[in-house]
Amino acid sequence: MSCYIINGGKRLEGETYVSGSKNASLPILAGSILSGKTTKLYNVPNIEDVKTTLKILENLGCKVKKDKNKIIINSENLNKNTIPDDLMRKLRSSVIISGAILGRCKEVAFSYPGGCEIGSRPIDLHLNSFKKLGIKIEENSGNIYCKCDKIKDVQIHLDFPSVGATENIILASVLGEAEVTIENAALEPEIVDLAEFLNQMGAKIFGMRN
Repeated sequence: MSCYIINGGKRLEGETYVSGSKNASLPILAGSILSGKTTKLYNVPNIEDVKTTLKILENLGCKVKKDKNKIIINSENLNKNTIPDDLMRKLRSSVIISGAILGRCKEVAFSYPGGCEIGSRPIDLHLNSFKKLGIKIEENSGNIYCKCDKIKDVQIHLDFPSVGATENIILASVLGEAEVTIENAALEPEIVDLAEFLNQMGAKIFGMRN
């Protein structure tokens, strides 16, 4: 078995570059769909999860351009509301993109990660929250179709403070006219980053800081 042997006793010094947070980058990339315009993001980590997310955005009709330490996303010509099955399965957290598509298009289609419909599923909390928002959901052979004409005023109490479900509720409802309250919401730094990003676009999100 390979191992690392560290001989201490010497002072460490020098400089290193720290990339942006993956956990913050992915929901913010999804949130760029909601603007319908051009979004510029800096210091996004150059990792596979980010690359997969950008492929999904391009598949939906967004134009993506990378310029050194900057990613430019133009979502004006978004023309699809389906997350490709192969990319959905490649990136489990891609489920948060469904909320952004719902917010923008009022409907979305995607596959359940892994294709299994039996037993307790990791995205049940997301789907149950969507239903409470007034979103109609149809499931068939691992495929999920969501549609909503109007988000309704509601208080959603999460069974546990799920980061993904909190992000999806925010993304699905932020363009609506309803007042949505999330109880037992996740308050991790990435939730704060997403809320502040959306507020810069004109959203009104409160309570994400303790």
